[in-house]
Amino acid sequence: MSNPNLPKASVPTRPPVRTDIAEGVVQRWNPDLMASASTGTENTISVLDPIGADWYGDGVTAKRIGAALRHIGDGDVTVNINSPGGDYFEGLAIYNQLREHKGNVTVKVLGMAASAASIIAMAGNEIQMARASFLMIHNTWVLEAGDRHAFRDVADWLEPFDQAAVSIYAARTGMSESKLGAMLDKETWIGGDAAIDQGFADTLLSSDEIDSAAQNAANLSPKAAQKKLDLVLASGNRMTKSERRELYAALKGGKSSAAPSGMSSAAVLELAQNALDKIAKI
Repeated sequence: MSNPNLPKASVPTRPPVRTDIAEGVVQRWNPDLMASASTGTENTISVLDPIGADWYGDGVTAKRIGAALRHIGDGDVTVNINSPGGDYFEGLAIYNQLREHKGNVTVKVLGMAASAASIIAMAGNEIQMARASFLMIHNTWVLEAGDRHAFRDVADWLEPFDQAAVSIYAARTGMSESKLGAMLDKETWIGGDAAIDQGFADTLLSSDEIDSAAQNAANLSPKAAQKKLDLVLASGNRMTKSERRELYAALKGGKSSAAPSGMSSAAVLELAQNALDKIAKI
């Protein structure tokens, strides 16, 4: 029984913010699509439900992901995603948990990573997508009731949450925030190949990759090659000669506009080649 003499906790007047699940997204989502069996040595986390707990306690929560990461320890982890999204702040919490994980995080989009689930996908050191899979990005949704003044106030209140999402996508893709903002405004669906071309993902799933090394290099965009190079340099892993050749070929497709200020694309390529050669000798 509560003590009437204790001060009452104030109840926030704002409703919870959600990148709520649109009906069209639910219709496209296949909840029966499950992750493929892992090898006995692979640490996996499955994000195959809406983000956030529902009335029945189901759903993907930061608490659940945190428990899985504690069990894994500092080891590498693969995160399999097929989710229509859901609670925005729960998605941000999971994104930050994965970003803080000391091991390498590989994200695999099996069906869709929509709305808040697309935020989680951006946490991967490497993001792989099925060719027939989709990211969906849009502005945050909220349920509200009130007059026109209340709705104007809510619109202003939601703006920083949309800006936070734009910032996360921009950090991953290198795209301008104005272009990303326009994509969120109109709700944008991005398929596997397009996601790689635009920098949202790095590669296709191994089952969708083309066996030919030359074709692999052609399909790897310069931006994806740069991200892969960053990952290799950070981890200190050795690469095979064929893997280095693929990165060389992809990096040669880069444009001078992608080079750091004051450096030509040829200079950037030379630095990359030297770095990869050095790794090969370690």
